[in-house]
Amino acid sequence: MSVIKAPLVLLLFLYQSITLALGQIWSNKVRSLLTTMGIIIGVASVTAVIAALTGLRANILADFEVIGNNKIAVFSQRPDSGRHRQASWRSILLRPSDFDGMLEHCPSVEAFTRITGESTDVTFGDQSIESARITGIEPAWHQVDGRTVTLGRPFNLVDEAEARPVCLVSPDTRDKLRLDRDCTGQSIYIGRTRFLIVGLVEPPAEFNMIPTGGPEHEIFIPFSTSWRRSGGNWMFVLVNAVSPEVSDDARAEIRFFLRSKRELRPEDPDTFGINVVEAFVQVFNKVAVAITMVAGGIVGVSLLVGGVGIMNIMLVSVSERTREIGLRKAVGAPPSAILLQFLIEAITLCSVGGLAGIAGGQLLTILMGVIPGARLDRAYIPMWAIVVSIGFSALVGVFFGMFPAVKAARLDPIEALRHE
Repeated sequence: MSVIKAPLVLLLFLYQSITLALGQIWSNKVRSLLTTMGIIIGVASVTAVIAALTGLRANILADFEVIGNNKIAVFSQRPDSGRHRQASWRSILLRPSDFDGMLEHCPSVEAFTRITGESTDVTFGDQSIESARITGIEPAWHQVDGRTVTLGRPFNLVDEAEARPVCLVSPDTRDKLRLDRDCTGQSIYIGRTRFLIVGLVEPPAEFNMIPTGGPEHEIFIPFSTSWRRSGGNWMFVLVNAVSPEVSDDARAEIRFFLRSKRELRPEDPDTFGINVVEAFVQVFNKVAVAITMVAGGIVGVSLLVGGVGIMNIMLVSVSERTREIGLRKAVGAPPSAILLQFLIEAITLCSVGGLAGIAGGQLLTILMGVIPGARLDRAYIPMWAIVVSIGFSALVGVFFGMFPAVKAARLDPIEALRHE
């Protein structure tokens, strides 16, 4: 029976102590507010910083989702050592033939497209675009980049094989040149060469955090056509891995394949670079966690400052209630009960401050979400931050409330009753 009764007695004692603590807070509202101000500011600051970082992380990861976590970029890169360190740049450049047969030898690769380009003037009648971006792509580009043709047709194998003067344009380019709504069949001049428009490609995806720099006046031509126009100056390759989970495998397969194609010796460093979007996501996640921890640690100093105020007010409370403590001891209250009572009061005071701080942090989060240009509309306070804030506030109450509680528990009852 006593085993069942003991927890009930403890719960009743905790309830009474918390009720008494809340009564003390309410009877001294201004003093309690000023005492817990450090806790409130600290928790509000910590939660607002975490909310901002959470919103920033959500937006950036959403941008990576738009780009595609399974994307891999392959590009020319001069090594810092080895026999190719002093080689001419033309010998370092990737060549279209380097990627012949890659799909057969790299099972983790789903599709790829060679890409090259130039900037030149484009005209249609009396309308022109200066330094328009002309991009040479292969038919697989639509699958790799995820952009489809909304009017007309994409490039076909014949366009690529014969290096035909055909092109795709973006809606911004169509509107800038004042082409027809359905501009397929019309011709434009890229530099001095006439190109037939065979299709309209959908505009690029919008990003939350990556600035696009205004309208994209894009024009796409077959890779072989662009490669011939540029004289084979440069190119890179955009690859789709089968899934984000096998991106590292795809990267290793591509590296092995290219080293074999380029006849690199085992001791030779790579003469190309490979970037995997999934690797950037993992690095960003690690950086975001580190920034959250550092920011939380810096701003959390204010919680310690608030704890000093809690200790001060609890010492004042012990002094003010000395006769009450003496009376409790005189009627049989053990020192442990006195210690626990004042400790619970300190914890309650800090926890109330922590809850008020979370409310303040939520208000700051809402305000951040409506700031023009801040792009923090996805900011929110995660549940773990709320739990940690309340838990840390309670720990501050335990740490800084222990000394006043011990002092109250050690008071001599006779001396306490004599206290004026």
